[in-house]
Amino acid sequence: MANDVTLTCRPNKAHLPVMDTQQLVYVLIEARPGERMAQVQMPLNLSLVLDKSGSMQGKKIQSLRAAAKLVVDRLGEGDTISIVAFSDRKYLIAESQPVTDKEDLRKRIDHIRDGGGTAISGGMGQGLTELNKALDPDRISRMLLLTDGQTFGDEKACKKLGRKAGDQGIVVNALGLGDDWNEELLDDIAEASGGVADFIDSPDKIVAFFEQAVQSMQDTVVQNAQMILRLVSGVTPRQVWQVLPMISNLGYRPLSDRDVQVTLGELEKGQPRSLLVELLVGPRPEGRYRIAQAEVSYDVPSLKLVGEKVKADILLDFTADAAQSKQYDAEVMNIVEKVTAFKLQTRALEEAKMGNVAGASQALRAAATRLLEMGEEDLAQSAMDEADNLDKSGQMSSYGTKKLRYETRKLTQRLSP
Repeated sequence: MANDVTLTCRPNKAHLPVMDTQQLVYVLIEARPGERMAQVQMPLNLSLVLDKSGSMQGKKIQSLRAAAKLVVDRLGEGDTISIVAFSDRKYLIAESQPVTDKEDLRKRIDHIRDGGGTAISGGMGQGLTELNKALDPDRISRMLLLTDGQTFGDEKACKKLGRKAGDQGIVVNALGLGDDWNEELLDDIAEASGGVADFIDSPDKIVAFFEQAVQSMQDTVVQNAQMILRLVSGVTPRQVWQVLPMISNLGYRPLSDRDVQVTLGELEKGQPRSLLVELLVGPRPEGRYRIAQAEVSYDVPSLKLVGEKVKADILLDFTADAAQSKQYDAEVMNIVEKVTAFKLQTRALEEAKMGNVAGASQALRAAATRLLEMGEEDLAQSAMDEADNLDKSGQMSSYGTKKLRYETRKLTQRLSP
């Protein structure tokens, strides 16, 4: 039905001045599950893959057990769960099963003890094996991976398993605890499967992160969403950014000289999937024009909907009225500012990785200025601290790198209701 997903397009300014050159336009595109989706909930096929190495001792392992038991409590009898622990070996705590005997699952979780080294691929491999036992197009299949350490010698195997999960329709969400883990590896694992990685800076927050992760899984209602952007002559795409649920550079795939495709993946009820599209628009005479049309196709397995489509036009007025052409959409420009801050910290991390200390420090200070202007004082201070670290020692701290990398992705969440 047409109302199952709504699609809206808002340019950063509705009126462009009549000029002889190209102009940059930002368009906020939002795909949001409709009201009927509020009643939809697909069963889950979930595997918890949990680090139990020696570094997880104390508060970490205690919070991990509490978080795993919370997940069990949140699932229903129509869901399936498996629990895998790993150190330098893998341990099958609970094989794939319906969530019927919660007391037994809690007891099994209580038997998880810290000890040993860290080899993530063993846990991931066992998790995939268990997920495959209940793999079904009518289920949301997820792996929730948590680690606090560096995996040694099996990074390639981990990445391969991430790609394998994605090929099977299994999304891996990866959580790094503390500051002694490889953020690039967890990002690669997650992104290869269509998932996300995140940073937990304290054991006290593990339960909250697990709770949020399960809620996100249970809210997933739309799958296989794709957007095709059909551009008119004289309009060129520059970049496509996801801005909700978090900031990332989506990129696009050209389908023809005027059509590009963007993968959206899954949509959650009550949460828009929002994109910021950068378009270069060629000169036009005064008047109103459709410069592009967005079309989103999607599936809703629980409602037996496949290949449904919704469309929306992107319209602009070209005007000779100077006052009109200076009017901006404040909300869209706010998002542009947040994406700009994210770009700056991303550039800083890339420059630091390549050994360009001066360039990285400069980008961090520019990011700090932007963050301070938007009221993000804590992140701004972190950016300044890391710029100072670069100037003094030539490198950033592990904690600061992770904080900036993951927290700037969430800047737009402050705007989400």
